[in-house]
Amino acid sequence: MTQYDAVVIGSGPNGLVAANLLADRGWSVVVLEAQPTIGGAVASAEDVHPGFVHDTFSAFYPLAAASPTIGSLGLEEHGLTWRHAPAVLGHPLTDGSWALLHREREVTARLADAQHAGDGEAWLGACRQWDAIGDQLVGALLRPFPPVRPAVSLLARLRRVGGLGFVRELLTPVAELGRDRFGGVGPAILLAGNAGHADIPLDAPGSGLFGLVMTMLGQTVGFPVPEGGAGRLADALASRFTSKGGEIRCDAEVIGIDVAGGRAVGVRTATERIRARRAVVADVAAPHLFGRLLDPDDVPARVASGMKRFQMDPGTVKVDWALDGPIPWLTEPAHAPGTVHVADSVGQMQEALGQVWAGAIPAEPFMLAGAMTTTDPTRSPAGTESFWAYTHVPQETRTDAGPGDVQGTWDRDDCERFADRMQARIERLAPGFGSTILARRVLGPRELEARNANLIGGAVGGGTAQLHQELVFRPVPGLGRAETGIRGLYLGSASAHPGGGVHGAPGSNAARAAVLHDRLRLGRR
Repeated sequence: MTQYDAVVIGSGPNGLVAANLLADRGWSVVVLEAQPTIGGAVASAEDVHPGFVHDTFSAFYPLAAASPTIGSLGLEEHGLTWRHAPAVLGHPLTDGSWALLHREREVTARLADAQHAGDGEAWLGACRQWDAIGDQLVGALLRPFPPVRPAVSLLARLRRVGGLGFVRELLTPVAELGRDRFGGVGPAILLAGNAGHADIPLDAPGSGLFGLVMTMLGQTVGFPVPEGGAGRLADALASRFTSKGGEIRCDAEVIGIDVAGGRAVGVRTATERIRARRAVVADVAAPHLFGRLLDPDDVPARVASGMKRFQMDPGTVKVDWALDGPIPWLTEPAHAPGTVHVADSVGQMQEALGQVWAGAIPAEPFMLAGAMTTTDPTRSPAGTESFWAYTHVPQETRTDAGPGDVQGTWDRDDCERFADRMQARIERLAPGFGSTILARRVLGPRELEARNANLIGGAVGGGTAQLHQELVFRPVPGLGRAETGIRGLYLGSASAHPGGGVHGAPGSNAARAAVLHDRLRLGRR
């Protein structure tokens, strides 16, 4: 039986962050990955069309750029280079105008003011608030709950940004927040679209906080991408880890976790048992950890009870296109955006997201899209575009809010028909889009889960981000941290606090908890 100080299950960004931090402590660490390649939902390949790099899952990484943990790893020394589009984010409107977020706040403000007088100063006012409190707010969101030190710093600065009035704004649904702060369409639809990156309804508390955080991250750190493809971020994490003596094994699916005396002592693959002297970190979706990898008798009763109510976020359909030319937008934006949101209005966005939560396939899906060659010219030949769009669909389909041609079975025909619906939305904003297509690939919920088992039903967030399953309620009430109720076993995936996004916080929190508990255990001897 081989032995290590720690076994990390899964080589997604959280698993690789945890592995790096444990290796930094001098621990012997092995990462076991079920797939033939590393990276989890941070991966890229030339598998859509020759010469075109497409990111298979995630693509833009503002949370990675803002993450103190990822920033501290020095990944640039391991080949990571960040690239930025001329504009961070664009939202094309049906009249040909654009709402644009530029990395220079004065440019964003000038564009907003040109559409509605006064919105420019309102935007700069929001930026000044973020300058005063943004780092502390992000720190509090990413640290284990309760985030004592960041919270103290946050409270000390709260008066500068309006005190309880600012807190109230954070709890305001994003649809109302945009109307309250701005008179024009542009800034409000940018806020709402950024809130739509999560699965929180736009009229629900929590959506305002998420929308503001994502928007201000775009304004301050941008929406960067790794040069050469998303997989370069995973490669850099892996390179750093192995340079510290760590070991990564692919095609090594963990099928069980061994528990003895209430403590995780190792894992099993199909061919061997591997002992973990100090810790097991699971970069695994919570339903798989507690429902598949552990013997039911080893799962604490309150955790087993809580997992019965664990809620996944909606599924996803993602379409990748290789285009032989630039996207033929109705009107060229003043600055070409890397990220694009597709919805006719905030109201239509609300309707589409509401349909998903009601179990209906959206008639006019709200889409997030990425112009990758615009952001990173290495992604495809000069003059072409590597482009994608994704949207959410119900985990369990009751009906089709559209023409009824999609059943929600997500077989190949379903996926292609729904991709046609998505493509038609882009065609209306970019007439002639279809004639630029060299190749198209559609990944539905089934394909996404097959490529990454953590994406249950195509869910990309590790579980809903709504308030009833955040903080101390994630993944079940009473946890809110990496601890699982089994000594030596830590949940280091997006199913743990603080949830989805490539920021490495669940992996970081799990590694730190493992080190702390190991010290306490040794100190009692």
